[in-house]
Amino acid sequence: MLHVSGTHFEDERIPLEKWEEYRKTTPFGYLPLLTIDGKVFPQSFAMARYLAKKLGFDGKTAFESAWVDAIEPIHIVEDYIVEMKPFLLVVYGFGQGDKQKLQKEVGEPARDKFYGILETIIQNNDNNCHLVGDSLTWVDLLIADHANIIKYNLPGFLDAYPNVQKLEKMTCEIPKVKKWMEKRPQTNC
Repeated sequence: MLHVSGTHFEDERIPLEKWEEYRKTTPFGYLPLLTIDGKVFPQSFAMARYLAKKLGFDGKTAFESAWVDAIEPIHIVEDYIVEMKPFLLVVYGFGQGDKQKLQKEVGEPARDKFYGILETIIQNNDNNCHLVGDSLTWVDLLIADHANIIKYNLPGFLDAYPNVQKLEKMTCEIPKVKKWMEKRPQTNC
């Protein structure tokens, strides 16, 4: 959102070897953090909601904003992440286990449930490659980013979800998003 809106910010990354010491200075012991005028905001989704409201990525109307809230993490995304976590930890190299077995038993059922919902939401939104309304929202960016990471790590995993793939492609081709993706530090998760 910061790049798309043209808002200047500093992207400070904490080296893994310094994380345990830095962790003690964070409000909840996790990253990311957003600091604005010396005030620290923890939790990525709280930051996203704050920035979306401030920068205009939370829907054009109160109705659209309510739909963005319905899709966002507390209701759909967080459930998906919790369900996918054992599989994604192995995919991203942070956990151990049988990747193929976890994909079949954990990844595919969670994917089908979550992406099936997203497919229907996009289709019911006049199939315009947005989840809500006809303009970019923070949940479009969130889902596009996640789908892009999944495509990178699991080619073909989202093939049955053409609307989500269109959303990911359209979002990643926004010039400011594309520019950021080309220059951001590469991570696999």
